[in-house]
Amino acid sequence: MGGGGALANHIFVYGTLKRNHPNHFLIEDLISKNDAVYVGQRTTRLSFPLVTGLYGIPYLINRSGSGQRIRGELYAVSKRGLVRLDELEGIKVEHYERLPVEVVEEESNGVVFLAEAYFAHRRFGERLWDKRGKVGMCEFGENDGVLYVRPKDRPKFSSVIDEMEAFVSSSTTD
Repeated sequence: MGGGGALANHIFVYGTLKRNHPNHFLIEDLISKNDAVYVGQRTTRLSFPLVTGLYGIPYLINRSGSGQRIRGELYAVSKRGLVRLDELEGIKVEHYERLPVEVVEEESNGVVFLAEAYFAHRRFGERLWDKRGKVGMCEFGENDGVLYVRPKDRPKFSSVIDEMEAFVSSSTTD
């Protein structure tokens, strides 16, 4: 293994970090440094809302029982890899929060595996679900990824957090 230590953290990715999506380059970089390994396709055991917000950014919302069971990919990640993923997901600035989630492999008779996923931060997650009319998807597909605007292509002084707050607080639906 690389200098990142054991791949003890299991991360379920459902959006731009998946293969063939805009931020997968980070996972590929972690794999090349032995800081991550692909485990396989997984689905959440429970249903969760999955919606897109501003700039086509996907958000899993921590409200089990709503939405659908979400399809994604499971990776084993080192501590060092986790630091890089937390950075991308804006953990410190409260954009996302990394929380436990149970996932299952469809072919394995429903053996449940505990992982973590990046959920929309609780400051706006529930309101974003309401704003989207409580309609979610079961998978962030390649067509959804086309709508994603990379950070470098967003307005120069934009703050996704501030803009999201304004968006979920406004009374109109889009």
